[in-house]
Amino acid sequence: MEKVLILGSASPRRKSLLQLLDVGFEVHHADIDESILPGEKPENYVARLAKAKAEAVLRTAREDYQAPLVVLGSDTTVVSDGQIMGKPSNLEDARRMLSLLSDAWHQVLTAVCVLDENKVEQVLVESRVKFRSVSHRDIDWYWNTGEPADKAGAYGIQGHGGVFVERVDGSYSAIVGLPLCETSELLGKFGIKMGSMNHHE
Repeated sequence: MEKVLILGSASPRRKSLLQLLDVGFEVHHADIDESILPGEKPENYVARLAKAKAEAVLRTAREDYQAPLVVLGSDTTVVSDGQIMGKPSNLEDARRMLSLLSDAWHQVLTAVCVLDENKVEQVLVESRVKFRSVSHRDIDWYWNTGEPADKAGAYGIQGHGGVFVERVDGSYSAIVGLPLCETSELLGKFGIKMGSMNHHE
């Protein structure tokens, strides 16, 4: 029986990245608590969330399918000076974050977890991003595009936010939300190969 691949994410960016691998998949939103635990390191935080998303989707989707399921969960966070930067709550918060990122390097951590009923495979991809100097006027313009509100670190590299990015060291697709190279390797361990296109959408 053919396996069904499920992307445990509501992110349109992750969906379009996964489509580049030419694997058929369905999308289920993972509803989990994304609070940071006291003293939790950023690397542990993203890895825990990616796994929690995949586990939550496997639990809820199990009844809906006859075929064996493979679930992909992923989480991306922006880290500046060791601090996790989540999604901004308002303009002031976005100003605070983007001012911290201005004219500096920061880390982007993306964890990917692929699991089925029998095994779990995970990978953590670290990239570095250098911002140019960003003015208050830049930030206000950017906030008004509507883009920063649902993005970790208050920016999206693949959209208007790319205008602030001077250099990237690492995986561009991981910064957007799903590292293509590592994700295809993980899926291969579950027998899901690029170009298999067993579409259920």
